[in-house]
Amino acid sequence: MSKPTISSSFYAYLSRLRWIKRWGLKRNAHDENVMEHSWEVSVIAHTLALIKNRYFGGQVDANAVATAALYHDITEVITGDLPTPIKYHSQAIRLAYKQIEKQAETELVALLPGELQADFMALIHHEQLPEEHAGLIKAADKISAYLKCQAELKAGNREFETAAEHLVQTLGQSEQPEVVFFMTVFVPSCGLTLDGLMQTH
Repeated sequence: MSKPTISSSFYAYLSRLRWIKRWGLKRNAHDENVMEHSWEVSVIAHTLALIKNRYFGGQVDANAVATAALYHDITEVITGDLPTPIKYHSQAIRLAYKQIEKQAETELVALLPGELQADFMALIHHEQLPEEHAGLIKAADKISAYLKCQAELKAGNREFETAAEHLVQTLGQSEQPEVVFFMTVFVPSCGLTLDGLMQTH
């Protein structure tokens, strides 16, 4: 088979997600980048989907959810990470950011070879995600943010107190039983030290 004559910078862009810092308006005890955040959201979303299927009668494609979650913040390689308080500061800013995000999605898909664009469009364009998948990814994103806040507070960084309180309230009021299950079963041990984890065995 002959080598393809086309070239694409799509993965060159993706590789730069490791340089995009999250929580940029706050002092961080532990830096977090978009690449590692995307992995965490993906594994949490995958687990939420499995919990939904095994315990609450769901019929969700957990692998599709995990894959879409890997790409959920891909546009930030172009837009950067806009902190939530700014993103939702006003209706005008929120709508403007949505338009920028949508344009970034389109431009990233356009970087791909033509035959692959439809496949990635279904992952990258938020509007094309099944509603059930989008809900699981959004919940996983909030759980990831909660875990980040708890890690910062544990490090003595009070900068994350308000964000942590808001996320506790939001997650505590969740109507998704898989979220309640995850927060009850998996989250408490996340605050343990390595020695503490070893002792639980």
